[in-house]
Amino acid sequence: MRGSPVTSPPLEKPSPIFYNYASKIDHGKPSMTRLLSCLNDAVTTLVQQAMQYIDQTPDLETRIELIKTLNSVSAGKIYVEIERARLVKRLAKIKEEQRLIAEAADLMQEVAVETFGAMTKTEKIAFILEQVCLCLDRQDFVRAQILSRKISTRVFDADASKEKKKPKEGDNIVEEAPADIPSLPELKRIYYELMIRYYSHNNDYLEIFRCYTAIYGIPSVKENPALWTPVLRKICLYLFLSPHDPMQSSLLNSTLEDKNLSDIPNFKLLLKQLVTMEVIQWTTLWDAYKNEFQNEKNFGKSLGITVKRLAELLCHSAQEAEKHLSDMVVSKALVAKIDRPMGIVCFQATKDSNDILNSWAANLERLLDLVEKSCHQIHKETMVHKAALKV
Repeated sequence: MRGSPVTSPPLEKPSPIFYNYASKIDHGKPSMTRLLSCLNDAVTTLVQQAMQYIDQTPDLETRIELIKTLNSVSAGKIYVEIERARLVKRLAKIKEEQRLIAEAADLMQEVAVETFGAMTKTEKIAFILEQVCLCLDRQDFVRAQILSRKISTRVFDADASKEKKKPKEGDNIVEEAPADIPSLPELKRIYYELMIRYYSHNNDYLEIFRCYTAIYGIPSVKENPALWTPVLRKICLYLFLSPHDPMQSSLLNSTLEDKNLSDIPNFKLLLKQLVTMEVIQWTTLWDAYKNEFQNEKNFGKSLGITVKRLAELLCHSAQEAEKHLSDMVVSKALVAKIDRPMGIVCFQATKDSNDILNSWAANLERLLDLVEKSCHQIHKETMVHKAALKV
């Protein structure tokens, strides 16, 4: 009806969240900055609140859908980067349980937690270790090595008992790690166990020895004989299998000084055989430690221990003994020359002209020293004889 007042519908009452964020607005800032700040806080609160309902979903399909939705909401937003990393990790865990290792690995590689300033050190390490584990599960050893280098081993030696420094003004506030994140010593053990899997692929026995040595040095392992005994046995086995060089000799002597070896005398004897200048009978050695080598699951290929043994001591044919000897010469593990028609092996290195001249110089020096001593003795005897004649 003309002239009647126009009434507008009543406005809805704003939600409490609106009042919550409206009270934080600094009216001195530009309006766009205030709106963006409120929007960021709202998205952060929304994602954090929704993450609490993941475990309450009625079925797995709904859980996956909720995680994907929250993941898409938090994608590309720095202020919820930690929440997105945790969402990706949970989704990758579900894929791993479904035996979809490749999909789980691809999901985890989308996130680079090493750049997150607000994430705790232990949570970063745990996330990277999960990435490495999935790469090893899918036989992607190159990417596993690249990811493992993001972790510095020096971080495991940090003193966790020291109080944390209070953040300075402008520094990122580090959030608390979730309760399921392992402690730093436990992360150290997991890291070296994964590296053992990696080095086993290449049969790098010396590096595997170093990994077990690092695990052996963890306080919780060192204090429990039930834990350090199997680790020390593996240390001896892999040090025994390592190629012979000055490094192995040095590690042998330092390992033999460990007092705990007295509790496993068989393995102490195994290492002593390597530092003793005597021939080891292969069949006797294999019979004594056969079960230990066969029970070890980390060996990649057959053992194929290449040692300086003659054919009868190796219990092999002459062709096999010659092959092992040739492989060692090619790898420069030893110096040898085989006279096949005569059946003689010479282990003396061939000297070049410089070596021959040096040996001559050394011989001349010794000769001149002997001549000088002889002259001194002759002169001494002459003086004694002259003194006796005067008397």
